[in-house]
Amino acid sequence: MAELVHRPRRLRRREALRALVREARLAREDLVLPLFACPGEGVRREISSMPGVFNLSVDEVVREASRAFDVGVGAVILFGLPETKDETATGAYARDGVVQAAIRAVRRAVPEMVVIADTCLCEYTSHGHCGVVREGELLNDETLELLAQTAVSQAEAGADIVAPSAMMDGQVGAIREALDGAGLEQTAIMSYAVKYASAFYGPFREAAASAPAFGDRRSYQMDAANAREAMREAELDYAEGADFLMVKPATAYLDILRMVRDRFDLPLAAYHVSGEYAMIKAAAARGWIDEERVMLETLTSIRRAGADLIITYYAQDAARLLK
Repeated sequence: MAELVHRPRRLRRREALRALVREARLAREDLVLPLFACPGEGVRREISSMPGVFNLSVDEVVREASRAFDVGVGAVILFGLPETKDETATGAYARDGVVQAAIRAVRRAVPEMVVIADTCLCEYTSHGHCGVVREGELLNDETLELLAQTAVSQAEAGADIVAPSAMMDGQVGAIREALDGAGLEQTAIMSYAVKYASAFYGPFREAAASAPAFGDRRSYQMDAANAREAMREAELDYAEGADFLMVKPATAYLDILRMVRDRFDLPLAAYHVSGEYAMIKAAAARGWIDEERVMLETLTSIRRAGADLIITYYAQDAARLLK
């Protein structure tokens, strides 16, 4: 037998050696926790398709954000479930809207936490689409005006970052112009630059009560087959002044995540979405997988592919396990 010169196993013999040469490191600072704010007080309503995730009244949002901060999660992203919905998503940009109230409350209770506001209209429209609909068609430019109003109201409430997720052409530029015009030039924009029309969003639509009343979102979210188009979308948002780019979903699109990472020098986020979370939970509940190991392996794969930030419902669980 020929002498073995290269023995990669030498560096795998024990954990201290493996840690010494580890290439991709997952840290608590990489994690962002999504929270769903709803009306009421003392409300903590579990979402059936997302075990361990809840619709929370503003007081409970504060408690959850505080708990997350205490275990090392430094950022939350807030979604809203308004009391009423209408065709023009009034609740999205109302000064006293549920997300605006949650932003103010988290700001007061946990001033060091980074507060991100999801900037979209689907949770607030009676038809469940992400903008203004007329004669069955979503109108891009009319929607931009409402997205800009929403971003300004969120920034005025104290959001550090607004995160437009509607996939309207020109949304980053419209929001940047509106923020700057309102004297909010310090508010950053995290663009859902590459957001696919994905079946992995199913549980989120239960969580946010945002399923479309008719049709689907494939006329504005991306086709799952397209990679070159993702680069074009990211390029446009980069040019319009985005401070972060995002790829959503994460694990089924790791190739896209790597492509965006290699091409752009902005901070890059990935959203480990509701369906990805729910699948791990469901398999673990049946004893088919080790939940903790699969969770950490999945999040590490997202980090390895190039994400700087990972938005995940597992943020608190992962943070408790990370050093």
